[in-house]
Amino acid sequence: MSDAVVLKEITKRYNDVTAVKSASFSASKGEVFGLLGPSGSGKSTLLRIIDLLEAPDSGEIQINGEDVRTDSKEAFQARRRIGMVLQKPVVLNRSVENNLAYALTIRGWSEKETQKRVDRELKRLGLEGRREKNARTLSGGEMQRLCFARSTVFDPDLLLLDEFTANLDPANVALLEDMVRSYASENENRAVIVVTHNLFQAKRMCHRIALMWDGRIVEVADRKRFFEAPEDERTAAFVSGELVY
Repeated sequence: MSDAVVLKEITKRYNDVTAVKSASFSASKGEVFGLLGPSGSGKSTLLRIIDLLEAPDSGEIQINGEDVRTDSKEAFQARRRIGMVLQKPVVLNRSVENNLAYALTIRGWSEKETQKRVDRELKRLGLEGRREKNARTLSGGEMQRLCFARSTVFDPDLLLLDEFTANLDPANVALLEDMVRSYASENENRAVIVVTHNLFQAKRMCHRIALMWDGRIVEVADRKRFFEAPEDERTAAFVSGELVY
């Protein structure tokens, strides 16, 4: 498998605080990659850097084999191929249908193509009967499923998920995790990076996992080795529940 994302020695500072410290890892096409760690360890900051929303103070980012800088033409093109779902659902103050269509319209899809894709997504989401309903009146689970669909409706190469099920009930967690697995398996050129502090979610979803601790990537391993035979003592303590943070 070729790499979808490569990070080399990424560092990010905010005033006197260094949130990300020389972080390096790669995520391959065709895999669900987990970025695991306690709250405040720098996971979300690193995800925003991958999404090219923030520029690192030092280090290099490659997306699909291309070096990108946050303010470059290449970054603009790369961002059009990235989807991101946040912990708290953020929807437009318009209909469910228009929320989905918006992501396609700004990317230049025709009206016919847009309508066909929106119809498909509404059916997949089980929201056909809520097509004209204002998205902000949906339940929390429905709203997050809509956000997921809006982030994947244009078939991005890279999908970034930031604690995307943290506030949901078990049924909606299961639904969204199934949607992620389906999305990743439908096309071998897609990559998914999941930020979570939930050990069980990482074990259910991810092919490989990195532990981030105090801004650093301390270990990257396949799922089995990460949970059963970690090399770093911090990883062993984290997965066993012995590490208090």
